[in-house]
Amino acid sequence: MPRVLSDERRDFVNAIGEFCRRECGTKEQRDKLTAHGAESHNQELYTKMAELGWLGIAVPEEYGGAGRGMTDLCLFLEETAYGRAPISGFSTTVVAAAAYEKFADEEQKRVVLEGVVNGRVEAISMSEPGAGSDVGALTCRAERTEGGYLINGQKTWCSNAHIADHVLLVARTSQEESKHQGLTQFMVPTGVEGLQITGIDTMGGREVNDLYFTDCFLPDSAVVGVVGQAWTQLMAGLNLERMILAALMLGTARRAFDDTLDYVRQREQFGRPIGSFQALKHRIADMATELECARLLVDDVAAAIDAEPGRVFAREASMAKLKCTELAKHVALEGMQMMGGYGYATEYGMESLLRSTVVSTVYGGTSEIQRDIIGRTYGL
Repeated sequence: MPRVLSDERRDFVNAIGEFCRRECGTKEQRDKLTAHGAESHNQELYTKMAELGWLGIAVPEEYGGAGRGMTDLCLFLEETAYGRAPISGFSTTVVAAAAYEKFADEEQKRVVLEGVVNGRVEAISMSEPGAGSDVGALTCRAERTEGGYLINGQKTWCSNAHIADHVLLVARTSQEESKHQGLTQFMVPTGVEGLQITGIDTMGGREVNDLYFTDCFLPDSAVVGVVGQAWTQLMAGLNLERMILAALMLGTARRAFDDTLDYVRQREQFGRPIGSFQALKHRIADMATELECARLLVDDVAAAIDAEPGRVFAREASMAKLKCTELAKHVALEGMQMMGGYGYATEYGMESLLRSTVVSTVYGGTSEIQRDIIGRTYGL
């Protein structure tokens, strides 16, 4: 089914597609931009996108952005993922920037939001060794001291901290009856004394980090929003984070599908293209149908968020994240199976798509957590 877009949005999508084909459309280009897959973010490419005005798509106009909504943001994320642009820093940047926009003071907003427009990267840190899905169990402490706070503790799985200007830290400022109370957000410069950032090697390359805080002093001006209210502030950003991941994985799933389709059309066995065999033809048909369902879901939820920007669409955003991440993993696995040994070869790229999709069902709230959230919205 053709996507119905305004002329402006169609031109926007086409421009992104052309840029990706020109700048990172070949394996040779992507290898050069990512140190043969070891890095997921290329700052030079990212800066080019900033100069085109794309990185400020969701930033308010008063800070130099375009002030557009969820639909345009999702289109950008989907198309850059489809084009395999190595700009992993953008997703965490948008999540962090939205929190600053809602809760930060004017100086913090100016520094972060204007930085986003100009190609700077931001990160956000919640997870700890003992607090993953259960964010309320975090123990990294921010203790009151003269003129500010001393931060002590460890954070983990912090995406893009090593390339970010700041980390939006969630730390415990008090112990309350509810574990979700007494949490506070802080704006932490990544070069501050007392913070050590250590990369975690993963099968997806260098993207996530451990953060070690040792008597790291932050002034009162580093507090973002209201002391003790970080949980409420985090909940206000659920739509955005889940839709970002849904759009990214929708684009990645489309790429895996198209690469698989090209292969089964061209690869011949037993005297004909392997895609003409019913076993593969039906799997292609099923994947194409599921992709269309996922696209319609993302488009519909994004439009609903644009229509009611102050409302939290917990059920719908979780559905979009669940559907797109699970589908992307499925399509990449099917692509690898249909491509046989070539699916494992780095030359063809399906193995890297599989690596990026497998982790998508874990970060940003696991598939199990998304199902639990959806179930609770039905009173279960």
